[in-house]
Amino acid sequence: MTRPVATPIGVFDSGVGGLTVLREILRRSPAESTIYLGDNLRAPYGVRPDAEVRAFSIESLDELAARDVKAIVVACNTSTAVALGDFRRRYDLPILGVVRPGAVTAALTTRNRRVGVIATPATVRSHAYFNAIKDENPAVEVYEHATPAFVPLVEAGRLGGEDVERIVGESLAPLLGERDAAGDFVFPLPASARIDTLLLGCTHYPLLRPVIAAVAGEGVAIVDSATATASALVELLAINGLEAPDGSPAATTHSQLTTGDVEAFRVVAERIFGEAFPDVASVEVAAVAS
Repeated sequence: MTRPVATPIGVFDSGVGGLTVLREILRRSPAESTIYLGDNLRAPYGVRPDAEVRAFSIESLDELAARDVKAIVVACNTSTAVALGDFRRRYDLPILGVVRPGAVTAALTTRNRRVGVIATPATVRSHAYFNAIKDENPAVEVYEHATPAFVPLVEAGRLGGEDVERIVGESLAPLLGERDAAGDFVFPLPASARIDTLLLGCTHYPLLRPVIAAVAGEGVAIVDSATATASALVELLAINGLEAPDGSPAATTHSQLTTGDVEAFRVVAERIFGEAFPDVASVEVAAVAS
């Protein structure tokens, strides 16, 4: 089915984390219109069974597809890791996930070929990042670690402060080592044995990036998939002949939908974009018959 190139791109996430991807899409492709759907009511996805993640994701993607979007970005690492192939079989339009663009960037960034990946339990369980990084460069050592405390922090709008710093530090300790009062690693590893790249394997995590970077230290490069995904989307639209015609950004339309609390969503969105977000609406997604 051919769709008009001026129709919007659908962007889906389990909550507000995918707004980091949306921000990069708008920066990279200002002529494109978008519809964002966050399933905040049922976030986080990362602690749910795979079957539930798949079912909830399809309910939201069905809603976007019904709005006649021309492509869908699954801006949720858990959904991408668990069911991207299912989505591509279900919908007659281009579907882009966030795992592979981020994995390629991490593989190209590391200098000592040691990459740490932090993600939700479901994403780590899938080994999607491990496999994608190994596909790009089999010589890279990949260390995956689940950090389930991060998504609830972001969904609650808690992005800084001593308590958040403590939680992030405790969550990253298995990858980086414990730190003493002076901020030095208690059990430091030789430089050649430490990760030099940390991949944020969840689109919520970039909102905690300043805290994560401070904990990881200057010797660790932080990689997230938002920028890489936005660039991959440009290529995907070009390959399928779906780029919006050049014109004034004022002619584009952007709407945000959430299954959860509209005002809570708006507060986080305004922190991400630094501007008022008047066009946020509540939506109920239909259950998919099994």
